[in-house]
Amino acid sequence: MRSGPFIWVCVAFSAVVLAFIAVPLLNIATAPSPSIIWESLHDGEIIKAVLLSLYTSGMAAVICLLLGTPLAYLLARREFTGKNVVESIVDIPIVIPHPVVGIAILAVTGRNHWMGRFLADLGVRIMGSPAGIITVLVFVSIPFFVNAAKEGFASVPERLEKVSMTLGASRLSTFGRVTFPLAGRSVLTGTIMSAARALSEFGAVVVVAYHPMIAPVLMFERYQAYGLKYSQPVAFILIAMSLAIFIILRVLSSRKRPVS
Repeated sequence: MRSGPFIWVCVAFSAVVLAFIAVPLLNIATAPSPSIIWESLHDGEIIKAVLLSLYTSGMAAVICLLLGTPLAYLLARREFTGKNVVESIVDIPIVIPHPVVGIAILAVTGRNHWMGRFLADLGVRIMGSPAGIITVLVFVSIPFFVNAAKEGFASVPERLEKVSMTLGASRLSTFGRVTFPLAGRSVLTGTIMSAARALSEFGAVVVVAYHPMIAPVLMFERYQAYGLKYSQPVAFILIAMSLAIFIILRVLSSRKRPVS
């Protein structure tokens, strides 16, 4: 097929988009010298912030998996009144300004709200704690898990579930032995996507828990206090972590699905 003018226009616009994304990231990746990167990898404050980011984003992904799987299955398998409303509620965290998320979470977990008093009685502190960070990260990342898992469950033929139950398996056993394994790649992809989204969150976290600092908050603080040069090593580490996550995603998504 000959490449006409339209294709070359598409190529030109594609190059502009790719450059728009790649140039700033490449600049951050190449601005810090190897010696500065090496020093950063031995900076106790940076290591602590990165480890806290990994821990809280990992915990958020696990919670999304545990809490979001039943909802994703229900949305994939059932039609019910108000389903569009439920799906819209699930998607709201994607579009809502994230400082608003932080303020909303503080409003319901403070002493003036019954939920805040209940958590306080249990000894759970949200503001300025890892628990608060995880709460925020679950809020902003769970739509990515639910939507990915929902597509995975919807792709599993219902006839396979019916055959399993016809042979005597319960619905729960069918889900564990048939549906979940067949949708496993989508569930895993959703889990990784939710972890990646959690790892990058800043706006809501800084409202709920400026301290202890996760990596994005530390990067912001160093930029404010010392300038661009001192924030770039933390940015480099975050970019490297994000790149690793998306390489894993691409590897998983590029594998051919078995023919059913």
